[in-house]
Amino acid sequence: MQERTEKLLAAARILVIDDPEAALRYARATSRTAGRLSVVREAIGICAYHAGDYALARTELNAAMRMSDRFDLLPLIADCERGLGKPDQAVTTARSTNAQTLKGDAAVEMALVEAGARQDLGQQDIAIGLLQRALNTHKHADAVMRLSYALAEAQLSAGDKAAARESFMTAAGRDPDGVSDALDRVAEIDADADTSTDTD
Repeated sequence: MQERTEKLLAAARILVIDDPEAALRYARATSRTAGRLSVVREAIGICAYHAGDYALARTELNAAMRMSDRFDLLPLIADCERGLGKPDQAVTTARSTNAQTLKGDAAVEMALVEAGARQDLGQQDIAIGLLQRALNTHKHADAVMRLSYALAEAQLSAGDKAAARESFMTAAGRDPDGVSDALDRVAEIDADADTSTDTD
């Protein structure tokens, strides 16, 4: 039974990005024999999240968190709430006592999710302030890249192209492998500026 569960979970991990629906089927198959294990509930939740089944994902991730006391699952849970069209609930989760204990990557993820939820609610200024504060706290290159990119998006939504360009440049500077399209976004802003100048 344990060997079968491990094989199914391994298959789910391999497929979760390229074929999340298949990964979810493998993960759910483990619940018949090992549904009381937090790792199984977490795997189902993560696969459901990637498959876009946010209701199932939230249920399973909440169960996994209760069983393991792993609060690093809270950012995914909050993002599920966004996916379900409940950004206000995502903000509540992000502001919860347990969420305030998050450190490192989990704290970065929560800042990104809350900022997205704030933008969903039309609270652009709050999103921008939140991301700026997170940037003052998290100095790891990957965190700076992701937070700066999200900040640039928020600044663009607020109509501040100059600030957005600067933030995209910061993101690009912490992205030597070109994982993001930050430089392309800078080029788009510059092209828009050139077009506006020509029109004038």
